[in-house]
Amino acid sequence: MPTKTTALDRELARFVKSVYATTPAVKKIFDDAGVQPSRIKHVADLECVPVTTKDRLVEMQKESPPFGGFRNTKAKKLKHIFLSPGPLYEPHGAEKALVKTAGAVFRIAGFKRGDVAINTLSYHLVPAGLLLDAGLQAAGATVVPSGVGNTELQVKMMIDLKVTGYAGAPSFLMTIIKKAEEMGIDVKKSFTLHHTLFTAEPYPPSLRAQFEGTFGLKTLNVYATAELGFLAHDCSAQQGLHFVDSAVIEVCDPATGAHVKAGEAGQVVVTTFNETYPTIRLGTGDMAVYIDAPCACGRKSPRLMLVGRVGDAVKVRGMFVHPNQLKAAMAKFPAITRAQGIVTRPDNVRDDLTLKVELGQPVADQDKLAQEFSEAVKGLIRVSVDKVEFVPTIAADAKGIVDERKWE
Repeated sequence: MPTKTTALDRELARFVKSVYATTPAVKKIFDDAGVQPSRIKHVADLECVPVTTKDRLVEMQKESPPFGGFRNTKAKKLKHIFLSPGPLYEPHGAEKALVKTAGAVFRIAGFKRGDVAINTLSYHLVPAGLLLDAGLQAAGATVVPSGVGNTELQVKMMIDLKVTGYAGAPSFLMTIIKKAEEMGIDVKKSFTLHHTLFTAEPYPPSLRAQFEGTFGLKTLNVYATAELGFLAHDCSAQQGLHFVDSAVIEVCDPATGAHVKAGEAGQVVVTTFNETYPTIRLGTGDMAVYIDAPCACGRKSPRLMLVGRVGDAVKVRGMFVHPNQLKAAMAKFPAITRAQGIVTRPDNVRDDLTLKVELGQPVADQDKLAQEFSEAVKGLIRVSVDKVEFVPTIAADAKGIVDERKWE
């Protein structure tokens, strides 16, 4: 993991000391681990603090309702209480840190004073809609809290209000555009939309090509969670998601909580400076590959590439491997329809990784394809492939990686 800036180290040390004294759950986590808050002086020092998973957060809320001891006792007034999947109750007050981060990312996306922006994320139960609302305001935009649905009305607002910005899921913006076209509206002439911030779902290259190529929009894709706000964003180079500057983001071994090396996959673990609901080292459950190489866009911040969820990952020869990494390798080989990893330990000493491959079309030189696919997979997962087997079919609902090791 990289060495964070001195300013972030100072903020982290101050924050830990403060919330240890005012947040019962944080104090218990540190005390149970035998860690004094004064020990946390740098981001790297967080490795000695256990990761709190979302499952554990749910358990803690049941043990100590409603917030599991994570409400800061100094936060006397709550403005909202949200309910996220889990279920998890989330107290919100001023949330200055989360709003500051959101505003900064919206500015990166091109939002500014004078913009009229529609916010299509939900405003009820979960904090997503209100966080985007606050971030848009922090960037200077006027917000139209449109939420989802009412597609014809969304089209009318786009035109009547001369909307210049969109915040929400990429698929819903395409739904709005398709509805406008059904209504006989020339989107490129009638819409004044210029920039977008996408979040809440994947943003595939096919959609990016339409939004940026066909419609000439500036788009920014953001990785965020309900509990933690904005965490990372993409750039023009499309070489991963850059960490935001105002949160502590780690990519860690899901089993140990230790930082992984560049190029390795691990769980995204986050500490934000949330004044009301301070969680130190919250495990998101998301798996990502950590990237510290320079980005072509010029930004020096470290990056991550999301690959899936922790529960789907399998550790092979000390490295976590996720099915989506196999899918990423497959994308380079049009002849391959499906692939599946099989992990065994035939000699009870070394893990063996076999790739089963289903072809969608005849291949003249299967040996060459097997070698090239093996190398592509190795480049992504940093684990060599022992064997490639071409099989007639792989079930559509088959697991991407099957662990057949016997732990006896």
